[in-house]
Amino acid sequence: MTHAAPGRATLATALRHAADLGLVRLDAQMLLLQALGRTPHDRAWLLAHDGDLLDAATHTRFDAALRRRLQGEPLAYITGQQEFYGLDLQVDARVLCPRADTETLVDWALQILPPAAQIVDLGTGSGAIALAIQHQRPDVRVHARDFSANALAVAQANAQRLNLNVVFSQGEWLQGLDGPWDAIVSNPPYIAAADAHLAALTHEPLQALASGTDGLDDLRTIIGQAGERLKPGGWLLLEHGYDQASAVCDLLRSSGFGEVQSRRDLAGIARCSGGHWTGT
Repeated sequence: MTHAAPGRATLATALRHAADLGLVRLDAQMLLLQALGRTPHDRAWLLAHDGDLLDAATHTRFDAALRRRLQGEPLAYITGQQEFYGLDLQVDARVLCPRADTETLVDWALQILPPAAQIVDLGTGSGAIALAIQHQRPDVRVHARDFSANALAVAQANAQRLNLNVVFSQGEWLQGLDGPWDAIVSNPPYIAAADAHLAALTHEPLQALASGTDGLDDLRTIIGQAGERLKPGGWLLLEHGYDQASAVCDLLRSSGFGEVQSRRDLAGIARCSGGHWTGT
């Protein structure tokens, strides 16, 4: 890549250079703010100082970040943070980057949780779902679980930094978690192992993405384990792939769940499905 001479580029020319390379403006702004040591909320500051010169060290940091982003690395991994449900989470390659679509699952959980409820978040990753629920509902007891010790380390660090009192444990789905729970929520792996989309997700942990030949293996396991661990009338809420709502709803009904339904994300895609335990 050809670059302006370090020390001579302004903030504006640095952003134009990133655009010439094909980077979207918001990503470029986030990377430049990081290189400058400023927060992601300082975009207005960039506009007010677009004529400021970049020193050599800042230019070098920005250039290195540009290369990483242009090679497909998620922005959150480069900046080390991602906003989710109003919380600033620290993330890295040990966990999936929290996505806005998953806020649909949090919205639903907040709607159905009774006062002083007990809820478990399975496959918590960065802790996004569990921490968002705990932040919105301090009265709720939130338990977060992940099979990956590395992921739990990220989630626990986020909880400590945000001063949110979530309980964490390591384990495979609901094994060893007897409950009974008022609700179980999960955003498990749901991509088919041979799905072509995985090729674009090489920077994120594969074990948190793929789940068998049809992408439903982990969803089947959770649905099969959940009933006996829920209180009568307790809810199981699951995020899944854009084309899996019908299959997941069928699995829920056949496993004894009632009021089975799906919720759509902001793009209008059926992103989450769930039902309440009938006790049958």
